Amino acid sequence: MKRHGVAGEKLGVDFIDLNMINHFNEMGIEWVDGMSPMMDARAVKNVDEQECSRIVGAIGDAAHWECMKFLKPGITENQVTAHIMKFLYDIPGMEDVEDVIVSSGPNTWPNWRNFGDRIIQPGDIVFMDLAALTWNGYKSCYYRTYCVGREPTQEMKDVYSEALGWLYDSIEAVKAGTTTREIALKWPSAKEIWGYEEEDQAAANLWGHGLGLAQYDPPVISRIWSLDHPIEIKPGMVFALETQHGIPFKFGVRIEEMLIVHEDETEIITNFPVNQITVVDPMAH
Repeated sequence: MKRHGVAGEKLGVDFIDLNMINHFNEMGIEWVDGMSPMMDARAVKNVDEQECSRIVGAIGDAAHWECMKFLKPGITENQVTAHIMKFLYDIPGMEDVEDVIVSSGPNTWPNWRNFGDRIIQPGDIVFMDLAALTWNGYKSCYYRTYCVGREPTQEMKDVYSEALGWLYDSIEAVKAGTTTREIALKWPSAKEIWGYEEEDQAAANLWGHGLGLAQYDPPVISRIWSLDHPIEIKPGMVFALETQHGIPFKFGVRIEEMLIVHEDETEIITNFPVNQITVVDPMAH
């Protein structure tokens, strides 16, 4: 601090531990919250960061295409996750893949956000989430829903249509100058739609979160807090919106889009088809 001419000034710290606190005390350094201003700065991305996010979206498009080609009855959720992990790590600039969530059949609702050794069967709903692939430091979150080996039932189509409506209603609410409250209001109450006693029992079922150098840059959007504690939406923000719906222990769907907010438009940077469940190699009944 002396070398940079700021000796005696307050020191903003984003992450702290007991050893640092003790050392600051010994040196007479007054430290303050540096995380809040850092997160405020990271909420708005410059043009280069926005381009990085577009590339992340394009990688996600390719990964979902690869997932669509690889899916078939008889393989396990684990095998799909492993295949997509390998696909992603072969891409130059890929630093880390925190998670590839693959859930099938009854594992899709309630959403346990994991993968296991369940064998995928004909007619199963499967969803895959690219949770925090990290390309040159920038993160993804990108769900799509598939039906493997058969056409989806009318019940599956109806559930998907409802979740898709919630998602695109919330996307239409995104604009510079509005708030997270206006976005969250486009989603139904978890107490009304699923019968939970409290909204936070369904945390992340209807959800939005900033993407950048962290999986949860600002803003984070939910009926749990956004209705009472709104945050302004600003040009340059990059975030994901995600919705899900299902029949308990039978099937569930999950859909997600990544967005960039501009002064006069909202740019969707995820381009794998979303208007209906993606059907993989349907067999005749």
